[in-house]
Amino acid sequence: MSSKYEEIYKAHRHALGEPTKAFVDFFTSLEKPEQTVLDIGAGQGRDALFIARLGHSVTAVDLSPSGMMQLQEDADQEELNIKTHIDDVCEFTPSANFDIVLIDRTLHMLNAQDRTAVLSGLLPHTNSQAFLLIADERSNIPAFTQTLNASTDPWETFLQKKGFLFAQKQI
Repeated sequence: MSSKYEEIYKAHRHALGEPTKAFVDFFTSLEKPEQTVLDIGAGQGRDALFIARLGHSVTAVDLSPSGMMQLQEDADQEELNIKTHIDDVCEFTPSANFDIVLIDRTLHMLNAQDRTAVLSGLLPHTNSQAFLLIADERSNIPAFTQTLNASTDPWETFLQKKGFLFAQKQI
């Protein structure tokens, strides 16, 4: 997986195109300014750059050194508040809590056990009333819903369709 994207990123700047429309819609309608956002599997930053341009603080995590380097260069050039971390999402542990956790088509690249373990490991690193935004394979969404339901904190799903799961922490 990692070498595939590393090679793509080395060959093509902004290889994956525009930010995901469902995330664009969510963030443009968000009434809370200056949120802290964790972007898991950020790649070259198609979502992270868009989110930071809206004034949010983004922590981006990806295994690809090229993707993270390109994202940080773009963020620095535009003076955006983005911090990049080169790390395997299965091993990454946030050092802070976040208002929003975004996972855009990353978890499906992991086996089923790792998918839910990564999600379970991120949930405790969310603030009160935090949002969880996931885009993934439709077939994986039920397991993510089960993971939320098993969390010690209550989560309420407000969007679940076509490979998307959006939820908000209820404390």
